[in-house]
Amino acid sequence: MLARFRARPSNDDPAVQARQAERRAIAVARDERVKERETQRRLDAERLAAIAAAEREAEVARKAAEIEAAAERAREAQAKQKEERDARYAARKAKIKLRR
Repeated sequence: MLARFRARPSNDDPAVQARQAERRAIAVARDERVKERETQRRLDAERLAAIAAAEREAEVARKAAEIEAAAERAREAQAKQKEERDARYAARKAKIKLRR
């Protein structure tokens, strides 16, 4: 076992230094890819959040328009009922006036 340890090349051997440099380059490239993926995930999350916010705003605007339309229909129905009621009242008045 000791012979195997002594047979190992030293740290200043060019082959060992080349392997270490290659490993460092691989680690740096891996770190860059990780950072790139994290940046892409963050950008995707921001984009999805912006889309969701726009959809919520559109939904709020749509609901507000629906509420306004319903209120307008209610006002129109009330006006129509008032006109019908006024017409009935006027007809009763005219009928009473004819009897006198």
